[in-house]
Amino acid sequence: MTLNPVDVTVPLAPGGPAAPHSASGEMVALHDLDGVAPPAQAARRWIPKRVVATPAAYDHAHGQRIMALLAARGIEVERLRGNRLTGLRGESDRATYARAKSTMAIVVSPPSRRKLQPIAPSADWRFDLAEGCPAHCQYCYLAGSLSGPPVTRVYADLDDILAGLGDYVGRGTITSRREHRRDEGTTFEASCYTDPLALDHLTGSWRRAVEHFGAWDAPVQLRWTTKFDDVGPFVGLAHHGRTRVRLSVNCRPVTTRVEGGTSRLEDRLAALRRLALDGYPVGLTIAPIIAVPDWRAHYGELLDDVAGVLRGVPDIDLTAELITHRFTPGSKEVLLGWYPRTKLEMDEESRSRKHGKFGAVKYVYPPETMAGLRTWFHEQIAARLPACRILYWT
Repeated sequence: MTLNPVDVTVPLAPGGPAAPHSASGEMVALHDLDGVAPPAQAARRWIPKRVVATPAAYDHAHGQRIMALLAARGIEVERLRGNRLTGLRGESDRATYARAKSTMAIVVSPPSRRKLQPIAPSADWRFDLAEGCPAHCQYCYLAGSLSGPPVTRVYADLDDILAGLGDYVGRGTITSRREHRRDEGTTFEASCYTDPLALDHLTGSWRRAVEHFGAWDAPVQLRWTTKFDDVGPFVGLAHHGRTRVRLSVNCRPVTTRVEGGTSRLEDRLAALRRLALDGYPVGLTIAPIIAVPDWRAHYGELLDDVAGVLRGVPDIDLTAELITHRFTPGSKEVLLGWYPRTKLEMDEESRSRKHGKFGAVKYVYPPETMAGLRTWFHEQIAARLPACRILYWT
């Protein structure tokens, strides 16, 4: 079933004032989220309305595998005349968004993607098997990061991509050389620009990557994170502990209101348990952490739910990555074009202005809010999930 992006914000009332502050001075990050949340809908496997393939994609074995998977599902593939994607823009930003979000393109990765880049603080290196995501998260990290309409591109040259990873072993600076994470080996992040479980039923790319790392007799680790629960095809793979799967989770006021088209929190946590029981190293990506009203109670409930679902899992290897909500002027503009009725707080006046290493501006929570969040999460994870190791806070 193809998700209709126009319907994503239906539960949210239009308009609304800028983000208020509570009596204690804490920022209220989402409007009207302290009431009863609407029931979440279980995510279904995404089926694009349109699938296209560039001529170059037909020259790669994995491109042919993807087309075979699609044919088995009765999905037709349109062969393009050239290697550029065209015909994605509509009469408005919303029309372009809807058209692109319902399209999948089978392409060959650009040469720039074959030269791996560090991905601090997550992993030593980032490599990509796809770009774009069919979900409808109103804080989408891809907004402002990727150019053009948000079409989902999947890479046909998977075999070449995996073959090139060996050149980077031992050369990273995040886990390869840092004492507190050296046990992870050289780490390769494979979900920066997409969600693997949103696409793997159509491509098989991440299953092949898990098997590749499982057969790789070296101190390496594949890493990816997801908001979906379709982990069945990964249970029983010969991963040999060299793939860490993290479930991207959040408190219910966030998951039920601004993460459209994703799996329910309960289903994500059940998937986390399935993977842990199958011997995978697992993790929590708690992101974006948002100071919703009564955030301590809501995030405390989340941590208790995680503790409950993982109870009894033997020898669990559990990590947490804690990422607070932030935005840039460019991402805000894109997101408001995609989700004009969003209630997500993006008020520059209530944020601190921060500059990245290349001078880019981003807006983060003010220091007092950030300190309160960080102290609470570190204390409560230690108390409620004592087996969990926090990898970083940002």
